[in-house]
Amino acid sequence: MNNKINFPLECTDFAAKIINNLVLSEGNDNLKLRIYIVGGGCNGFQYGFTLDENINDGDLCIKKNGAILVIDPLSLQYLTGALIDYHEGLKGSRFVVINPNVKRTCSCGLSFNI
Repeated sequence: MNNKINFPLECTDFAAKIINNLVLSEGNDNLKLRIYIVGGGCNGFQYGFTLDENINDGDLCIKKNGAILVIDPLSLQYLTGALIDYHEGLKGSRFVVINPNVKRTCSCGLSFNI
């Protein structure tokens, strides 16, 4: 796990708080939020989020206020400069990625193209 790394990927305080609350509600202090990119959707890519105990070879770990985010090397190349946040609203609650690399999104906002 990389404890001291300067990488242009950030997590908001609010997103870190939500991650910590999710880990607490699961009752497993070994959980981390894994962020990944998969093919699919109208524009080619979609973000995925899951709680994961594992850190694989090559994964980047980012700590923020006690929360740990894990990103695999393949997904990392698409997330450079991104901000991970959490939004609550009329459409529900969810983690969001504000990604400067995105060139186009679909009308529902769930898939993107780089």
